[in-house]
Amino acid sequence: MESKLIIIRGNSGSGKSTIAKSLQKHFGHGTLLVSQDTIRRDMLKVHDRDGNLSIDLIRQIAEYGKDKCNFVIVEGILYKKRYGDMLNHLIRFYNERAYVYYFDLSFEETVKRHNSRTKKIEFGEHSLRAWWIPNDYLGVDNETILTNEMSPNEVLQLILSQVQD
Repeated sequence: MESKLIIIRGNSGSGKSTIAKSLQKHFGHGTLLVSQDTIRRDMLKVHDRDGNLSIDLIRQIAEYGKDKCNFVIVEGILYKKRYGDMLNHLIRFYNERAYVYYFDLSFEETVKRHNSRTKKIEFGEHSLRAWWIPNDYLGVDNETILTNEMSPNEVLQLILSQVQD
């Protein structure tokens, strides 16, 4: 089995988790979803700082899925400065069978999408602005940029068309 790695990144509220869960549902049994929020906040309870424990655990879990799962999906804000080396390692580890997506949305669109979620009661626009990093591209050759104009269904269909040979 040659596993494929799907990396989905972007600012908080952009739609990463929704797309990742839809992909996992589509691909079905044995699809590994590695969520930065789940690992960092729920499993480890660490702050998103340089060198935090979640960086290595995300890498280890994603590596575990290679050759065991058809698809391994890594999703999260995953700031390039903090997570870039680990993500580039994973791309190499998966023998370049990696598909990288970045939600490059305007701040206004991100707030709009965030306000349509149940998480809007957990944090608001002030927090989104504090976490906001524009144009945080990973900078790899096959990185696909997802924009304001693309609906969640269009994003899902684009990813499916690219990863299914």
